[in-house]
Amino acid sequence: MNGDDLFSIADEQQGSRFEPLAVRMRPKTLDDLYGQEPLVGPGSFLRSMIERDTIPSLLLYGPSGVGKTTLAHVIAAETHSRFVSVNAVAAGTAELRKLIREAQDAVHLYQKRTILFIDEIHRFNKGQQDVLLPYVEDGTVILIGATTENPYFEVNRPLLSRLRIMQLEPLTEDAVAAVLTRALGDAEKGMGRLRITASEDLIRTLARLAGGDARIGLNLLEQVCMIVPAGGALTHEDVEKVAGHRVYTYDKKGDAHYDTISAFIKSMRGSDPDAALHYLARMIEAGEPPSFIARRLVICAAEDVGLADPQALVIANAAAQAVQLVGWPEGRIILSEAVIYVACAPKSNSAYMAVDAAIGDVRRGGCGDIPPYLRDSHYTGAADLGHGTGYQYPHSFPDGWVAQQYLPEPLKDKIYYQEAAYGKEKEMTAQWHKRRGGK
Repeated sequence: MNGDDLFSIADEQQGSRFEPLAVRMRPKTLDDLYGQEPLVGPGSFLRSMIERDTIPSLLLYGPSGVGKTTLAHVIAAETHSRFVSVNAVAAGTAELRKLIREAQDAVHLYQKRTILFIDEIHRFNKGQQDVLLPYVEDGTVILIGATTENPYFEVNRPLLSRLRIMQLEPLTEDAVAAVLTRALGDAEKGMGRLRITASEDLIRTLARLAGGDARIGLNLLEQVCMIVPAGGALTHEDVEKVAGHRVYTYDKKGDAHYDTISAFIKSMRGSDPDAALHYLARMIEAGEPPSFIARRLVICAAEDVGLADPQALVIANAAAQAVQLVGWPEGRIILSEAVIYVACAPKSNSAYMAVDAAIGDVRRGGCGDIPPYLRDSHYTGAADLGHGTGYQYPHSFPDGWVAQQYLPEPLKDKIYYQEAAYGKEKEMTAQWHKRRGGK
């Protein structure tokens, strides 16, 4: 089958060869909207409002391709309101006033409410946002705004106070894969008439490349299908041709996922920044969520660097927060900085070993009671029980320290923490080490 035949089939399916697959596959009902179940699933606030046809003004906030515009269209389809859609990039104040007049006419003449959907509402300036205020306030329009930017920074506070913010999360790999599978098999709106097949692994690869954006995933699927004969099977080589770079095969539920993260951790533990960066790059290219990588980085900073350089945990935690704020692709720089620091830092697992040793004693039992002078003495009758009696307050002594037994009697000579004799830990524990008699 040649290219003209492919277009002919596509024309039959969609009526126009120029309408993208992502548009054709746009869900028409809440049940078809994948990946936002907490927001629109059974029993949710928004679903209940839609079913009762009592939609309040909303602000849909989330990254691209997660269903903000789709959700607005679904609301329009499942309610009895007029639906008007504009993009803030192209619409001006004059057009807004015209739409509001039409909405007022619809109320007065036909008792019909108007849902005004404004995509990229953060692009409206203060004056344009202020035009909407009284009409959202009095119910002339039900405003549904969509934005990829933090609404608390980009939307005027008076308008924001009149909207209910609904945050849409990035789609999971499972959700994007489900969207792609449906599109590949849908003979009416999707690619089903082409009878093209794809393995689950290949669908997962496309879903990872989409990075939580269903629109990107559908565009990739459509482009790959256009280079494969009808009745054929998609291959990773086909995906690579469309994606423009080598596709790294990586099953996040299989060995590649666990082997790569294991090598990543062990490379940082082994103080090899080059190897750690290599495995970081593999995970980035494979579409691992930045949150997963950052969590492992924080754990390594605590478990393997530990008190040899306590700053490593501060840097790893800051990186974990920053990469969530920034996202890809700039997030790779943040992770790289933290990975290099953790890999190059001196290593000590003393904190890890110490707490596990203490937990081991607690689990075995027989640890004894808390010494009476260490018990809570801040209630009436505590002194009668001997609680707090005899406690020596360290701040009352020179250097803020006094020799005193803190462990229960059966464990009084127990040592859990064995400090490392290098890095910051050596400096930090020198005085403490001297006080416990060099043990």
